[in-house]
Amino acid sequence: MTPWIEIEGNVTAPKGFKAAGIAAGLKPSGSPDLALIYSEVEAIAAGIFTKSQVRAACVDYCRQNLAERPGCQAILVNSGQANAATGQQGWDDAQASAQWVASALNIEPSSVLLASTGVIGQRIAVGPMEAGIPKVVAALSETGGDDASKAILTTDLITKSIALETEINGRPVRIGGISKGSGMIHPNMATMLAFVTCDAAVSPHIWQEMTARAGSRSFNQITVDGDTSTNDSLFALTNGQSRTPAITQWGPEAEVLEGMLTAVCIHLAKAIARDGEGATCLIEVQVTGAPSEEGAQSIAKTIAGSSLVKSAIFGRDPNWGRIAGAAGRAGVAFDQNDLCVTLGDIALMKDGQPLPFDRDAANAYLCQAAAGDYLKTDTVLIQVSVGDGPGSGTAWGCDLSYDYVKINAEYTT
Repeated sequence: MTPWIEIEGNVTAPKGFKAAGIAAGLKPSGSPDLALIYSEVEAIAAGIFTKSQVRAACVDYCRQNLAERPGCQAILVNSGQANAATGQQGWDDAQASAQWVASALNIEPSSVLLASTGVIGQRIAVGPMEAGIPKVVAALSETGGDDASKAILTTDLITKSIALETEINGRPVRIGGISKGSGMIHPNMATMLAFVTCDAAVSPHIWQEMTARAGSRSFNQITVDGDTSTNDSLFALTNGQSRTPAITQWGPEAEVLEGMLTAVCIHLAKAIARDGEGATCLIEVQVTGAPSEEGAQSIAKTIAGSSLVKSAIFGRDPNWGRIAGAAGRAGVAFDQNDLCVTLGDIALMKDGQPLPFDRDAANAYLCQAAAGDYLKTDTVLIQVSVGDGPGSGTAWGCDLSYDYVKINAEYTT
């Protein structure tokens, strides 16, 4: 039984946080496109970013800021323009945006982090941005998390949010989060964005380590299409407003907090994978028996990201050979005579040998998942064992449908 519970809310569930989301005119559709997350006091900040060599200006700006000081009080997020591959002008736009937010909130520009999402090669529409910042600041509220979660979307079909609560030293501690992502999803961080807030008191180096591990086990373990974005960013802020004793070393309290942080990140990551463009179901791949956790994670993500596996799931075809083939090319050594594959509760392969199975039942399992409830019964579970090693890992993806091609073929037209 987990030591935390799910509660109502998202990034404004922890104490001392406000948020807002408005339509500033950055998108031609007129839908919400500018979000702001704000801590009433300076928060400890951790960030994990894309490793792409082609990066958005906001990514470089935030990496530079956090390298100098792990603090933050506001995160400004725009959708509509990625501000990636925009050169010096894009950098200037990012700096100007931070300055406008700082002036409106009466804080230092170095306390402002930035995130952008949209079409690569398009600068931020600075006119609407400058005009919109005072409005989004004025809209900040303790119930503004839902509006913020809407303003960060692009091709997403739904908002993605969660909040959890635990107890540390007799006081409630909360973590909340929102995320966006649907296509161009194959994070190598640590187009997806995630924002997590917490009200615990944690030393900066421990919070960064927690965030890095949580990101590795969640956002870095999802894939929709194998394409890493220029803008991938995860920000985690913790402001100490729960008034619990500061966590300055590893112990039971740190373990509980990291577990809750990881649970929030996994929920948001799975929601991104399930909302993959054109997807009809979530795919969860669990790998055991690998030489290490990293090896198991690599095998799991290779299977979840295989276009052949994803296509077979969309076609409701229990083609286990594609799963075995993907496991074998993950770059992790194992004896193929130890390979076992299970789809749902249907064993397809054991000890490197195919098993007779009810193909109609396997097809029905896949069809049932496609018709299931979002993130509840719509999950196709693939379990793979590669030996008796200590490593285990999980990855999430989605099926590959005709609609994915249509959406991306017409993305800018």
